[in-house]
Amino acid sequence: LQLVESGGGSVQSGGSLRLSCLASGDTLDENVVGWFRQAPGKEREGVSCISASGDNTSYTDSVNGRFTISRDNVKKTVYLQMNSLKPEDTAVYYCATPDPMFYCEGGVPMLEEDFSSWGQGTQVTVSS
Repeated sequence: LQLVESGGGSVQSGGSLRLSCLASGDTLDENVVGWFRQAPGKEREGVSCISASGDNTSYTDSVNGRFTISRDNVKKTVYLQMNSLKPEDTAVYYCATPDPMFYCEGGVPMLEEDFSSWGQGTQVTVSS
């Protein structure tokens, strides 16, 4: 399974972007998909995840209410709609699929070591 992110760019504070994560080489509809981000000098952090069916989603507190994750399994694509962007959202954003034991649910931490297939990342820059 290969993952390719797109949709990053530069926006002003308060703006919006929609990131896409396109899967190739395998089906996506049996996989949880997560979005992570890494800001300069900081560790990679989990942002959001969505279950294979799309019924369960989870968000880190700092983006809850501003970001929305969704998926289209026919298009093999997972989206991250980002609204009300802030300068602190500036980072490289990655999508990834986890090991089979990971369960996407609110309150379950997204740890980098639980995810095994990663995209190359897309840069998001938010200016004040």
